Amino acid sequence: MARIIIIDDNVQILDMLKQTLEREGYEVVDASNGNEGIRLYRENPADLIITDILMPKKEGLETIMELKRDVPDVKIIAISGGGRVNPKEYLSMAKKLGARYTFSKPVEREKLLAAVRKLIG
Repeated sequence: MARIIIIDDNVQILDMLKQTLEREGYEVVDASNGNEGIRLYRENPADLIITDILMPKKEGLETIMELKRDVPDVKIIAISGGGRVNPKEYLSMAKKLGARYTFSKPVEREKLLAAVRKLIG
C-alpha cells in the first residue's frame, strides 16, 4: 500500500484530503506544518507528500526546498489557497522548487487523484 503524507494547517482540508485518499486505498499520515511533515518523512519515508504552502512554523516552500535538498527524487504535490497573493504565484514557485503537480484550493478531487495515480500508481 502506497503511503502519503499530507501537510496542511487547515483541519477541514486535511480531513477531506485524508478521507479521499484513504477511500482510494492509500495509507495516509497527516501533519499540521512543515516541521512535523519533514519529521514524519524522516521517521518513515512516504511515496508522496502533499503540502500546503501557507502554514505556521515552516511553510510549504521551505518544506519543499528542505525535502528536495535531502531527497532529490521525493515526489511532492503542492496546494495553496493563496493568502494576500494569488495562489498561482506560490504554486509557480513550488513548481520551480520541485513540486511535480500544483493545485489551487479548493482542490478538484478527480484532478488530485489523477496526479496521485500518475506519481505513485
